[in-house]
Amino acid sequence: MIPKLSRYLDRIYAIVHSRADIEVERFEFIDRSDAPAQTSRLFMRLRFYDGSLLIVEEALKVVGGSAFAKTRYRYHYQRGDGTLVFRYDNAPHHPGLRNFPHHKHVGERVEPTQPPDLNDVLREIETLIYAKSNVHDTAS
Repeated sequence: MIPKLSRYLDRIYAIVHSRADIEVERFEFIDRSDAPAQTSRLFMRLRFYDGSLLIVEEALKVVGGSAFAKTRYRYHYQRGDGTLVFRYDNAPHHPGLRNFPHHKHVGERVEPTQPPDLNDVLREIETLIYAKSNVHDTAS
């Protein structure tokens, strides 16, 4: 595995494991950095204390020797009952959006966005979860 890709995976692992309220149901990395296509894959299922779930998929392609680029991504966050809360992805199915192909699904709405970092996605989820918890706590 190339050094920069290794550092990126170390960072992802540290981000996920630094949060005590996340259960890692699956953390899989398929290293194909030395194969002809040089595209590796990262897949995670992260369960939160309230039963909600984040599914992460990234395709990472080696470019320029020791660098890499995230060529495909999906950060799909859903409630415990399976209802979509939001999903960031770069599937090329909304060509009219600014920042195409990067976009975010929020319920039925689709918005242009920048490619997110996992740390930012987790902070967004924590804001939603803890805001919901605080509403219940103050109503008691």
